[in-house]
Amino acid sequence: MAKRDYYDVLSVDREATTDQIKKAYRKQALRYHPDRNPGDKEAEEQFKEATEAYEVLRDSEKRSLYDQYGHAGVSGRAGAGGFGAGVDFDLSDALRAFMRDFGGFGFGDLFGGGTRTSTRTRQRAGNDLQVKVKLTLAEVARGVDKQIKLRSLVRCASCDGSGARSGSGSQVCDVCKGSGQIKQVQRSLFGQFINVSECHRCYGEGQIVKDPCRECGGKGVSKGTETISVHVPAGVASGNYITVSGHGDAGERGGARGNLYVIIEEQPDKLFERHGNDVLMDLPLTITQLTMGTKIEVPTIDGKVLLRVPAGTPSHKIFRLKGKGIPRLNSYGKGDQLVRVYAWVPDKLTDGEKQLLKELDKTFGKKLPPPA
Repeated sequence: MAKRDYYDVLSVDREATTDQIKKAYRKQALRYHPDRNPGDKEAEEQFKEATEAYEVLRDSEKRSLYDQYGHAGVSGRAGAGGFGAGVDFDLSDALRAFMRDFGGFGFGDLFGGGTRTSTRTRQRAGNDLQVKVKLTLAEVARGVDKQIKLRSLVRCASCDGSGARSGSGSQVCDVCKGSGQIKQVQRSLFGQFINVSECHRCYGEGQIVKDPCRECGGKGVSKGTETISVHVPAGVASGNYITVSGHGDAGERGGARGNLYVIIEEQPDKLFERHGNDVLMDLPLTITQLTMGTKIEVPTIDGKVLLRVPAGTPSHKIFRLKGKGIPRLNSYGKGDQLVRVYAWVPDKLTDGEKQLLKELDKTFGKKLPPPA
């Protein structure tokens, strides 16, 4: 099923400001949020769709790519989410994005009820990480699996990420009494104002560690390394990126891991010059070959093919080899290979070659057309 236009999803104009986009998303998100629509799969899909659109349009760089190239500009591979994602944009991603920008209110305030989010929901996710992967044109054309060695914060092995020394556990925060929030009431001539902020003692978790783990100092995370395999689909380009969920830094004290963003960096090729899904190469030919015509093998990304150059071909004429270019990302088929032939002129000649050219010039000189 084709994705809807992100501006249509949020019901905003293409010239909408960032604030207008944020307000439009908040309205959609509150309407379709899973807590308001328990068990409603259709509402869940609309919540994810709205969040995906918001994540692209709120970011100036992603929005610019989307405005130029549509969904292909912000997608890392066919069938992925709207972030250049290597995996589908799922509900946990959508909830995390919503909580990042609107979680400070608490669901009870947003939805008019007294429900509090659980401690697990309030635990802060780890940081997202970025890594650049350099690809050759051949890897871009065929797709490739890349092994990436990653340094990140991982769950502490001694306390299993809890931050507490073995057997000590945690206790309810004595400042916020387990709510994770501090409410301050201010009264003025205009009425009563309530300010809600994250608890400074437990950082919004509602729990504090009684006896911190000696290995991680109570944070529940430590430095580690891992090697992961990332599939890069054919047809990517520099600036595309793939999202690998759950491979960023681990969150403190049991918080979810962030995401890993694999950014594509395409290396220049010695033979081919890329133009979108087409590739261009220059092919030198002698004056004789251009004048009399020839058949010559030329290299392509997939191997050599025979190119027929007809007699009387002018220098810098371009021939097109259909389907010999780069696969189209998020679509079917391939681009073409363009072969630009040009007259090769030797910089050194023997006396015999010079004499032959002089004799030939006597004939050719009479056939020269007048200046245009």
